[in-house]
Amino acid sequence: MKLLRYGATGQEKPGLLDSDGHIRDLSGVIPDLGPAQISPEGLETLAAVDPRDLPTVEGAPRLGPPLAGIGQIHAIGLNYRNHAREAGMAIPDEPILFTKATSCLSGPDDDIVIPRGAQTVDWEVELGVVIGTAAYQVEEAQALEHVAGYLTANDVSERDHQIRRGGQWVKGKSAPGFGPLGPWLVTKDEVPDPQNLTVKLTVNGEIRQDGHTSDMIFPVARIVAHVSAFLRLMPGDVILTGTPAGVGMGMKPPVYLQPGDQVTVEVEGLGVQRQQVRNQ
Repeated sequence: MKLLRYGATGQEKPGLLDSDGHIRDLSGVIPDLGPAQISPEGLETLAAVDPRDLPTVEGAPRLGPPLAGIGQIHAIGLNYRNHAREAGMAIPDEPILFTKATSCLSGPDDDIVIPRGAQTVDWEVELGVVIGTAAYQVEEAQALEHVAGYLTANDVSERDHQIRRGGQWVKGKSAPGFGPLGPWLVTKDEVPDPQNLTVKLTVNGEIRQDGHTSDMIFPVARIVAHVSAFLRLMPGDVILTGTPAGVGMGMKPPVYLQPGDQVTVEVEGLGVQRQQVRNQ
C-alpha cells in the first residue's frame, strides 16, 4: 500500500494511492494515519479495504507528511562511503546517530525555507524507515520485523549551524521545513529489499546525487538494531538512513541552495518530492 495524508497544513486527512495513481479518501475508515494505523493490526485492516469502495479525491491537493504523530526522527550520518570521502571524514566504525526536531516536518512538495541569515542550506536525499512496532535491543536478524514501511526524505541541513556553531548536529538539521517526508508511506511488503533502491536528487534539473542503497556502510537492518540498542524505538518513529555523495558542501567550491531553486528528491518506488526554495 501507498498511504498518504492530504489537505492544508494541520488539516490533513488520511488517504491512499490506488493502482491507477488516484488518491482515495480513507477518512471514513480511520481518523488519521498515525502509529496505531501502521501497527501490524492496523495495516491488516487497511489491506482489507478495497480502494474502489473509497471516495476519489479530485484535483491535486497538497500532500502533508504521510504519517501523523511522529514521536522521534533519528538520523544516521556518513552512511555512504562516497559521502564520507567527499566530506573528508573517516569511514565510521558504527552508525553515527543524531536527531532532527519533529517541528521540522513538512510535506513532500512544501517550500524549503532558508532561515533568516542562513547562507549554507544543503540537500540530502535519504531513504526513510518508519517503525511499526516497538523495538528495544533487537537483533539484526529480526530488526526488519519492526518496520512498517519506507518513504522518501530530504534531510535539509544548514551546514554552518550544523558544523561551526558548536554542540550537536541537530542545530543544523531542524529548522521549519527541513524535514520533507513522502509523498507516501510505502508498506514494507512492496519493498522486498531496502538495499536495492536508487536514490536521486536534482537541483534546477541538474543531477546532484545519484546513489544506491546497496552502497550503505550500515544496512537498514543493522541501523534499526543499532539504534534499538540504546533506546526504545516506538511506533511512528522515523529513521533517516544517510545520504550518498553529491551534497552541496562536497562540491568544489561548495554550492548551496538559493531562493528560487527547484529541488526534486526521489527514492525508487517511494515517490518524488518537488520543492521550491525561498527565504524566510
